[in-house]
Amino acid sequence: MANKRDYYEVLGVDKKASADDIKSAYRKLALKWHPDRWVSGSDAEKKTAEEKFKEAAEAYSILSDPDKRAKYDQFGFAAEQMGGGAGGFDFGGMDINDFLRNIFGGSFGFDFGGGFGGFSGFGSQDTGGARVLRGRDIRTSVKLTLEEIANGCEKEISLERARPCPDCGGKGTKNESDIKTCPSCNGQGRVRQQTRGLFGMGYTVSTCPQCQGEGKIISNPCRRCSGTGLERKREMVRVRIPAGVEDGMQITIKGEGHSAAHGGVNGDLLVVINELPHAQLQRDGNNLFHTRIISVMDAMLGCEVSVPCLDGSYKVKVEPGTQSGTVVKLRGKGLPSVQGYGRGTGDLYVKFQVWVPHKLSRQEKETLEAMRGSSSFTPDLTREDKNTFDKVKNIF
Repeated sequence: MANKRDYYEVLGVDKKASADDIKSAYRKLALKWHPDRWVSGSDAEKKTAEEKFKEAAEAYSILSDPDKRAKYDQFGFAAEQMGGGAGGFDFGGMDINDFLRNIFGGSFGFDFGGGFGGFSGFGSQDTGGARVLRGRDIRTSVKLTLEEIANGCEKEISLERARPCPDCGGKGTKNESDIKTCPSCNGQGRVRQQTRGLFGMGYTVSTCPQCQGEGKIISNPCRRCSGTGLERKREMVRVRIPAGVEDGMQITIKGEGHSAAHGGVNGDLLVVINELPHAQLQRDGNNLFHTRIISVMDAMLGCEVSVPCLDGSYKVKVEPGTQSGTVVKLRGKGLPSVQGYGRGTGDLYVKFQVWVPHKLSRQEKETLEAMRGSSSFTPDLTREDKNTFDKVKNIF
């Protein structure tokens, strides 16, 4: 308890904050620290995100309840010893999935069925009666080239995951008659204990210790899976990657995660995109950038050069008198937006850099010296060069 932070401090609100202010503050923190946002982070970052997320949820579960808030304001964390008090981290028997949906109105950008440690409700779903078990999600990554991203592709991913036992069909026993409703929780998977405190009667809800939250017990378990209904199996999964995805983006494949015991709901497969660097092209959003080095002669006289594109090469005309740093835009030669939404197809920007030779022969020097005094080789210092590159992000 000594390590806990004040709930108002956790949410960043004043003690006189309204219910709407508290809800708004919690919503921002939940969006910021939800573990799915940190899937690409380090182990330390993931752990911090989960701790922050749970801390914010605990603070909101107290401050959003008028009775619990009043007790917390008067007694602080000591109120949890008074029965149904402030410090108990529960949601009044509500599954945390429903709790979050109530807060975000179903618009939260994450799937609440995912399993990460610390929340008992994340591994199951309520169906109005017995709890239906949910398999754990699987997170993996896939490496993609820019060419694959431009066109979309299919990838085969090898996964080791829990699958229903072939001997018992995932039920945990060969005989249906050996599956009984748990007598301790009457199939609910949770037990409620009443407590008496200073301010009256309260209760706590916890996972049933006899059936471990499954709502059923097996008297004659399957020998192959020892009653779990599951066995580990390596399988290949074909994943369709839409065109235009970006590095760090996550694709959710419903039902392709671990199977749940006893006929429960499968978890999901979460595929994180790892974009491989391209040898000649740089990416910024949907746009691509390429630097092309040309000779002084080509810059002065003009020429035609071949530029790499994701669908092959493209001929670009270098105008006579091209200055170093000039940028040419190839419209529509960038990357598409994911599934056609957003910014549309990007462009390819080609930046020309003029290469100046380091050494010249005597004859070359004499030829250039003869031209040095020509007005054509005298810089126009009054001219202000404007080019396309000034209008795009300088990532070169």
